[in-house]
Amino acid sequence: MSTIRVSEEVKERLRDLKRDDESFNDLLERLSRTEKDVERIAESLPPVDDEEIERMDEARERLNESLEERR
Repeated sequence: MSTIRVSEEVKERLRDLKRDDESFNDLLERLSRTEKDVERIAESLPPVDDEEIERMDEARERLNESLEERR
């Protein structure tokens, strides 16, 4: 184990990012994942068909419209 010194402000921001079931070590591990780690995770997921992609696109468009209406 190591000790990492951070300011109180940074500690508070990290605490806000931390999930309830997560240690600070878990948080830092999650935040420090590399693009290759994410690609490896994505490769382990089942393939997404065209119909599912279309549903995701439609959901994204509805969300964007809703966000625009709130501005």
